[in-house]
Amino acid sequence: MTAKPIFLCLSTEFKGQQLIEACHDLGAHVILITREKWKDEEWPRQAIDELFFMPELKDREHMLNAVSYLARTRRIDRIFPLDDFDGEIAAALREHLRIPGLGETAIRFFRDKLSMRERAREGGIAVPEFVGVINYDRIRDFMARVPAPWMLKPRGSAGAMGIKKIGSSDELWDWLNRLGDEQSHYLLEQFVPGNVFHADAIVWDGEVQFSVVSAYGRPPLTVSHGGGVFTSRIMRRDDPLARALSGLNRNVIKTLGMVRGVNHIEFIQADADGKLYFLEAAARVGGANLADMVTYATGVNLWREWPRVELAHARGERYELPAIREGYAGILNCLARQEHPDLMQFSDPEVAWRTTRPYFAGLIVAGPDAERIERLLGSYAERFTQEFLAVLPPIDKPL
Repeated sequence: MTAKPIFLCLSTEFKGQQLIEACHDLGAHVILITREKWKDEEWPRQAIDELFFMPELKDREHMLNAVSYLARTRRIDRIFPLDDFDGEIAAALREHLRIPGLGETAIRFFRDKLSMRERAREGGIAVPEFVGVINYDRIRDFMARVPAPWMLKPRGSAGAMGIKKIGSSDELWDWLNRLGDEQSHYLLEQFVPGNVFHADAIVWDGEVQFSVVSAYGRPPLTVSHGGGVFTSRIMRRDDPLARALSGLNRNVIKTLGMVRGVNHIEFIQADADGKLYFLEAAARVGGANLADMVTYATGVNLWREWPRVELAHARGERYELPAIREGYAGILNCLARQEHPDLMQFSDPEVAWRTTRPYFAGLIVAGPDAERIERLLGSYAERFTQEFLAVLPPIDKPL
C-alpha cells in the first residue's frame, strides 16, 4: 500500500458523506465518482481530492474503462460502494484491478436475493419457501406446494423496491408475460406475515465485532406499498428474541462468507408459529438513517468504521472497535405534505436529530431507557400520521 492510501468511493445516490469525511480524516486520498445528476449537491468537497461525474454508474464497460484509466496513475487501495446499487460495479472493478474486497461471486450473496437464499438454505438457515423464475415446471411445482399469496421479487433491487404481492397463478403468469425477457431476474417467494427485524454489524476476519438488533414498527414492505410512518428501534439487549436474532445474524454472516466490512441483514418472525426466517443481506450500511440511529444509541458510526476496517486490513494491522455505550434509540420518518414540516414541536430531551430534507419528516430519539424510547416512538408516530404524512405510489425502479 502507498504511504497515503487511495480510496475510491462510488455513489449512484447522494449519500455516504460521513464515509467520505472519515476517509479524509484517516489520511486517505479520496476519489468520488457519482452521477451528473448530483453535481450540484452539497458533497463534502473539502474531504474529496478528486471528483468525477458520469451519466450513470451502472454501465459496466464504461466504469471499467474509466476507473482503469484513473488507475494508470493512481494505485487504488480500496473501493467503497456507498449505495446498494453500486455493489456489483465495485465488485467488478475489484476483480478487474485486483483490489481486495468482495468480488463478483462473493457480492452475489449480498445483492442477489436468489443467490443469498440458496446459500442460506444450504447452510441450514430457515428462509421462506422460494423458487427462481427460471424453469416453469419448478414454478408450477412451487405454486402447487405453497399456498398463495406469494411475493414476486426482483433479485437485484434494494429493500422493497419493485416487489409485487401475487394472489393467484393467473395473476403470476400475467406478470411474467409483462416481464418478458426480464423475468429470470425475479424470484417467487412464500408470503410470511410477521414482524420484521434488522441487525447492523461490523465484521473483521470473518467474525462479528459489533452488532445491534432492531425492530421495525411496521414491515418496510407495508410502509413502502401502503404508506405510513416508517419506524425502527433498538431492542433491549437482554430480550431473548434480540439474543436469538443476534446469534442468527452471526450464522448468516458466516454462511454468506463475509470476511470484513459492514452488514445490514433483515429477518422476519412468522406470526403463525414464531419461527425466525432470514430475509436478505446487504454488504453496506443500512439506509433510511438507520446508521444514525445506531450512532446515537451506541456511539459507533458505521459509516466511519467501515473505512477504519479497510485501512487496518490494508496496513496489516488489527481493527479495534471504538468505545461503545449501551444506550437505546429509535427513528421515525415519512413523506410530508409540507415542504418544511414543523419538527421543533417535538421537544422532549430525548430528541437527538431532526431531518432538514424538504417534504420529509424525520426524528431520532435516544436515551438510556428502552421503554421510554419505545413509548416516544409510538406517540410521535401517531402525531406524524395526523400532522405530516403524505403517501405516493411505490417506486418500482431507482430514479
